Amino acid sequence: MTSLTDRDIESIAHGVMERTLPKAAWTHEAHFAAAIWMIARHGDEAFAMMPGLIRAYNEATNTPNTDTGGYHETITQASLRAARAVLREMEGAALSAVLDALMRREFGRSGWLLAYWCKETLFSVTARRAWVEPDVQAMPFA
Repeated sequence: MTSLTDRDIESIAHGVMERTLPKAAWTHEAHFAAAIWMIARHGDEAFAMMPGLIRAYNEATNTPNTDTGGYHETITQASLRAARAVLREMEGAALSAVLDALMRREFGRSGWLLAYWCKETLFSVTARRAWVEPDVQAMPFA
C-alpha cells in the first residue's frame, strides 16, 4: 500500500517537471505517481508530454539518455497506458487511491512488463527509442 498523499503525488510530478525531484526519489512508484498526475491533469496529451519531461529530468540528474540507459519509450508508453486504465476504472477517486490500486496490481512489480514483452525485445535499442508492440501477449488495455 502506498503512503503517498495526493499532495505528495503532485509534488513528485512538479519535481519532475521542474527537474528538482531528488534522483533517489525517482522510484518505480514515483514514475507511476507522475504518470497518474499528468494524465489526470492533461489527459492523453500526457503521452506526448512525458517523454520530453523524463529526458530533461534525466539530464538534470546526470542520467544520460542513451541506447542503453535513461529514457525508454516503450516502458514509458506502456506505463502511461496502465496508469490511464486504472484512472479510467476509478474515475473520480483520489489520485492516492488510484496509485495505491495500481501498485497493488501487477504494475506494482518492477518486472511487470516481461509478461508482455520478452526481455530481448523490451531492452532492445529499438524499444528504447520508439514504441514496440508486445511480443509475448497483448496488453489488456490500449
